[in-house]
Amino acid sequence: MSEDGTVTTSLTSSVSEGIAARLAPVDAELARRYPGETGARQPVHTVYVPADVFEAGTVQAWGEQALELLDEHAPDAASFASVLGLPPQLAAPVHDRVRAKLEREPVEDLRIDFEDGYGLRPDAEEDAAAARAARLVRAACEDGSAPPYVGIRMKCMEAAVRDRGVRTLDIFLTGLLDAGPLPGGLVLTLPKVSHPEQVAAMAALCGEFEKARGLPDGRIGFEIQIETTQSILGPDGRATVALMIDAAQGRATSLHYGTFDYSASCGVSAAYQAMDHPVADHAKAVMQVAAAGTGVRLSDGSTNVVPTGASEQVHDAWRLHHALVRRSLARAYYQGWDMHPGHLPTRYAAVYAFYREGMEQAAARLAAYTGQFGGDGAVMDEPATARALGNYLLRGLDCGALTGGEVARHSGMTRADLDGLAGRSGAAQAGAHP
Repeated sequence: MSEDGTVTTSLTSSVSEGIAARLAPVDAELARRYPGETGARQPVHTVYVPADVFEAGTVQAWGEQALELLDEHAPDAASFASVLGLPPQLAAPVHDRVRAKLEREPVEDLRIDFEDGYGLRPDAEEDAAAARAARLVRAACEDGSAPPYVGIRMKCMEAAVRDRGVRTLDIFLTGLLDAGPLPGGLVLTLPKVSHPEQVAAMAALCGEFEKARGLPDGRIGFEIQIETTQSILGPDGRATVALMIDAAQGRATSLHYGTFDYSASCGVSAAYQAMDHPVADHAKAVMQVAAAGTGVRLSDGSTNVVPTGASEQVHDAWRLHHALVRRSLARAYYQGWDMHPGHLPTRYAAVYAFYREGMEQAAARLAAYTGQFGGDGAVMDEPATARALGNYLLRGLDCGALTGGEVARHSGMTRADLDGLAGRSGAAQAGAHP
């Protein structure tokens, strides 16, 4: 700096211009591959129901069965909290919210299963089941009984069942469109992916259907189920799951971990196949890094231990499921599979407790970060951590664990403020709780 305060430099403006030109393709590539969070509500779970047993009243029946289990094996807040080890201050808030959820919206995401849960059937039978599924979903959307997210899991792209999977998808989507527009919460699941080209083929299939029915390009997305070792590590040593996200050409909405297929493919014996096995943790860590920043969501798998029988058995199964869900949440897996109505009470109990117990601290840190209430924070948070805190509170709002009033009282921030801090679009919050 000169004596008169003028700042001097040695490089001409052409140097910066040259660097900008050199990195312009990189900037564009990073923006394309890593757009960040979509801002849409993510369901806390996915319920899988075989196509042949799916009925118009299935969602309501799951809620009723879950409530019956609660009434029989943990009839009040204190007993439910005791079974799960919840602190006393969370007993009533969690219990009340769980019961309300089971009465109002027991299932957030429903997948009508034409794969493992359905098996191989005569073509005429599966044709009829796919058409029936479309009619039932359409009727549920029209009468307001459909979950926020609903769709099918087709058969995979392996040669033996490929044509059958494509036909089922075609029949289902055609049936929906013949009776009205596609549901806003439509979700399709592609299972047992073992090669990026299978994902590319699914993306092309979706594109061809859009052309055939005059839909906007990119209207149909799909989930990729990670159930094979080839989907994690390819023969060349690269992380295949990252290549799959790219192969989807922007249509991949989420990655779902398949606990039992993946464990079996790693040679894990049946007694040790679980969401917390080391092979599961490795696979999910790879998925997490591959999906980070892409806008592709993550879902953990399920447990096959069902809460049935005497109270002691039900309580043991509930404790196991609750602990596994809590473990997933702590590891930033905010969604998982539920395979039985008895899993719903502990799914929601774990989710609600997770957000309620951390709400005040997260809100206080955000208040300090944004200068709300004029307080000094005990933790100096970086912008990325502030976004994470904002997303934590937003997820709690989305699932009904928290209310806007509670969050505003402790943070001084409205829902719109949180959306802005986290880089979300408020308009994308379809299905969010007030």
